Amino acid sequence: MQEMSHQAMGYDRASTMFSPDGRLLQVEYAKESVKQGATAIGIVCKDGVLLVADKRVTDKLIVADSVEKIFQVDEHIGATATGFTMDGRVLIERARVVAQQHMVTYGVPIDTLDLVKEICDVKQFYTQYGGSRPFGVSILFIGVDDSAVLYITDPTGIYFEYKATAVGEAETEIKNLLAKEYKETMTIDDGLKLAINAFKKVLGKDFDLRRIDVAFIRADDKKFTRVDKKKLKIQ
Repeated sequence: MQEMSHQAMGYDRASTMFSPDGRLLQVEYAKESVKQGATAIGIVCKDGVLLVADKRVTDKLIVADSVEKIFQVDEHIGATATGFTMDGRVLIERARVVAQQHMVTYGVPIDTLDLVKEICDVKQFYTQYGGSRPFGVSILFIGVDDSAVLYITDPTGIYFEYKATAVGEAETEIKNLLAKEYKETMTIDDGLKLAINAFKKVLGKDFDLRRIDVAFIRADDKKFTRVDKKKLKIQ
């Protein structure tokens, strides 16, 4: 009832307008769009960091390899977006430019956290000024600096660092599974098996390896690497 009254009074018509109880409804709507997005999992392992994402390819006529869900940002940084994927693509392109500019300016790769902060600043900007809407996307960033790291960026512009997390439509169920089964001693191969099993559980009969996109960064070489589908099939 309160939500309906807020809508009737127009408090959800602009991201710059607070409701009487201190909420930014457009930003909350953006967060809801993330909850309806395809699921993605990030796991920090003892030998690197891993991303596993659902492409949500349900049409058999779609060429699954043409759907890119995980993106390389820099040699040592990767990302996946959940929610409005078109918003994520724009932000990831921005992240690539920031990483390149840092390398050209300073001659060293950008730290993952510095890049995350830059993207979160962009997200926050679109919650504060009129004439636009908030980005309806959360982005999981993985990277290896001095150690392997995993960050999630919220539509509000907030970021958090995790050891393991999930985002998207099956977020709650997979987070519960990770809380029970995640171990800091896991290898990337162990993490991949855990993530695949999690997707099998939440997708059920809809599970298909064509839907799964996987990439990792090892701590020893700090290089973004995609997992070949042939290797994925033996997990």
